[in-house]
Amino acid sequence: MTRLRDGSLDMRILLTGSPGIGKTTIIHRTLRDLGGIKCAGFYTEEKRDSGQRRGFWIRTLDGEEGTLASIGYGRGPRVGRYLIHVEEFERLVLSRINPEYSPAELYVIDEIGKMELMSKRFREGVINLMASRSNLLATVAKRGKGFLDQLKGRNDVELIEVTRKNRDLLPKIISQKILRELGCIHDNI
Repeated sequence: MTRLRDGSLDMRILLTGSPGIGKTTIIHRTLRDLGGIKCAGFYTEEKRDSGQRRGFWIRTLDGEEGTLASIGYGRGPRVGRYLIHVEEFERLVLSRINPEYSPAELYVIDEIGKMELMSKRFREGVINLMASRSNLLATVAKRGKGFLDQLKGRNDVELIEVTRKNRDLLPKIISQKILRELGCIHDNI
């Protein structure tokens, strides 16, 4: 948590871990446990066809969806075999991580990784969100240089590594922490 000049606190929780460890599942379960908290943001999911991964969806918390990445031909940036749909990604997510356009008690970003960072505007959006009075729950790629290392190394974030041992417990722990910090539940004294 970060104490702002006016004395209030901002909460920034970053989940990291190996690919496939369950970070997105933790986001889903945490959001379910938060009930009436106003959230804005997005998550990503694999696009599969006959058991084969064909790309990645973007799904916003308010119900829109689009394509983040796909296998195929076309012009634009690539990560491995995936073509990144930067314009579609930006159209769906930039306003949802901007407090001016999407006021929320909690911003959710799943994920901040190589594909998403192909968008310079997204990177700027994350920087602006972190500079604003906001609470954030995000997943961050475990490996990566530059911006990812800077983000994970900030002194105003709580970095939690998701492991097989803790992944089933984390949704409840994180949702309780968020609810407590937002003043929705109080510790018994």
